[in-house]
Amino acid sequence: MSVLRSRPVLRWLVPATAAVAVIGGGAAIGTFAAEAEPSLPPRTAAQLLVDLQTSRLEGLSGTVVQRADLGLPPLVGLVPGNELTTLLTGTHTLRVWYSGPERQRVALLDTLGEQDVIRNGRDLWTWQSRTNTASHRTLGAAGAEKPAVEAGPQMPATPQQAADLALGAIDPSTEVSVGRSATVAGQDAYELVLEPRDGASLVHQLRIAIDAKQHVPLRFEVLAKGSDQPAFEVAFTQVDYRRPDADQFTFNPPPGVTVTEEKAERPAAGKPGHVAPAGDPQVRAVGTGWTTVLVARLDGALGGKPADAKPAVPTTGAKPAVPPAGGPPNVDVSKLLGGLTAVSGDWGSGRLLTGKLFSVLLTDDGRVLAGAVTPERLYQAARG
Repeated sequence: MSVLRSRPVLRWLVPATAAVAVIGGGAAIGTFAAEAEPSLPPRTAAQLLVDLQTSRLEGLSGTVVQRADLGLPPLVGLVPGNELTTLLTGTHTLRVWYSGPERQRVALLDTLGEQDVIRNGRDLWTWQSRTNTASHRTLGAAGAEKPAVEAGPQMPATPQQAADLALGAIDPSTEVSVGRSATVAGQDAYELVLEPRDGASLVHQLRIAIDAKQHVPLRFEVLAKGSDQPAFEVAFTQVDYRRPDADQFTFNPPPGVTVTEEKAERPAAGKPGHVAPAGDPQVRAVGTGWTTVLVARLDGALGGKPADAKPAVPTTGAKPAVPPAGGPPNVDVSKLLGGLTAVSGDWGSGRLLTGKLFSVLLTDDGRVLAGAVTPERLYQAARG
């Protein structure tokens, strides 16, 4: 099954998304209710990996609950919220429907409304109930490989999507083993455990509960070092393996909706479904595996300047009148930076943001370093 397949990611997985989002308000998290451990025939880690990669599913529908407690500092309100920041904190409920690679639907439910992403053949719809606005795009022939949820939230929204990220990260830096069996959403499941070998990683374990019969990921958990409770988890609370009715993938615009027609993006040559990024992101990766550090230069976005720049009027404490191009709107930079810990060393000086699963270093010379690693690993990369 491929309900939600992510765009390509670096090998530091789920925490990477959080590491580049400077927000706050982590809520208390509780694990999903545990049921009696079922008795299942023994399976090796290699067998479970094969099960995941060879599973074939014609249809599925169900309810998914996602919970996150990333240990973010109290910076709520300093950075505008969106679908990404919404999924980084608290508890959220999603409904999912799957009927093959060309018919998928995800609905994110919250107290203020609903957001839907619907793929039905070549038609891709998104809808927000709060604004009663929708967008429509007609996918070309290459769009058959493009997932509907590219237009939706970028945090893993289902156990399948999170498992896809995890499987892409397996390399010699990862220890793979079999955990305890479990019952998830009424289904008996095996548990596959992925654990980084490098002590500089803040990730302790990734745990994937796999349906013993259908071989579908039913639960995905990320545990931070020093904790026995998940910092991030997404799991089915109800699942049905029957093919959903075709009506579930038909978008019927509600009265008064404003619909925007979007142009289809052109895939890059040689990579179906891949869209080339606009401009040079000035991002490079330092290291490999779980301790990869992303280094980006954001000159001017956070008051920093290149090391060889001419002296300018000090910008400390200033709030830019116009948001930087491509940057987040309405960000009070002075308050944002003031809420972070000041740090310095032989690499320079800057501000540090830390969470349970990530660290972010904003240097005074305009760099951003982020990874699911200890601050010491960021300082090492900054000396670079």
